[in-house]
Amino acid sequence: MEPLVSIVTPIYNGSNTIKYTIESVLNQTYTNFEMIIVDDVSDDDTVKIIKEYQDKDSRIKLIALTRKGGASVARNKAIRKAKGKYIAFLDGDDLWKKDKLEKQIKFMEDNNVYFSYTDYSYIDENGNDMGIYRKCPKKMTYLRMLIGDSVGCLTVIYNREAVGKIEIPELKKRNDYALWCIILKKVKKGYKYNEILSLYRKNTNSLSSGKKHKLLKYHYQLHREINGFNPIISVLLTIANIINYICNRYVRDRKI
Repeated sequence: MEPLVSIVTPIYNGSNTIKYTIESVLNQTYTNFEMIIVDDVSDDDTVKIIKEYQDKDSRIKLIALTRKGGASVARNKAIRKAKGKYIAFLDGDDLWKKDKLEKQIKFMEDNNVYFSYTDYSYIDENGNDMGIYRKCPKKMTYLRMLIGDSVGCLTVIYNREAVGKIEIPELKKRNDYALWCIILKKVKKGYKYNEILSLYRKNTNSLSSGKKHKLLKYHYQLHREINGFNPIISVLLTIANIINYICNRYVRDRKI
């Protein structure tokens, strides 16, 4: 029997995209999953749309927060509720190709992999293919991850039974990166399934260039408070993260 996969989906005001995200999960060739969607106090029709799908398919589960908490709180709520052997991540505006779970879970089961990820391509706000994809490293270690995150959240699956229910540090930004560091410190290595299986929706308003510098404090906070490094090492790792970001954008993002 196929192992159960718990899909973690945080969402806020996603009425324009959540339908497509849910359908990309329901269309999976792999059928033994639960999709745990956590709504972060949306004030549009997001919850209404989710409930319509929930009424039709019991694999769709909704948790509606009563107080806004951000992505880390939403993801932690879903992780606590998860029953699957595997935990996968898919935000409420991104998409999966129909064979994503089938191929990636088989890869993990056949090769005893505890943390896996894939390459992913970009779509614009309207769901149009942008002709660009992110080529991720073939393997990932804890030390390599400290230098910078080159793994897409929408592609990650980890073995909950082997790793445990690790909660995400409550950072406003880069909380997924913090989780990857914690997991890789425990399992030592993660591996890529070498195929594009996910579609990342690039929102031009999600992070303006004027706000990008503010991410530096979250990188420093991650390395200083979560990873436990001294101030000097934390600053050096933050600088390494900047270099890695540039490398991701100008080297790893490639035309299809």
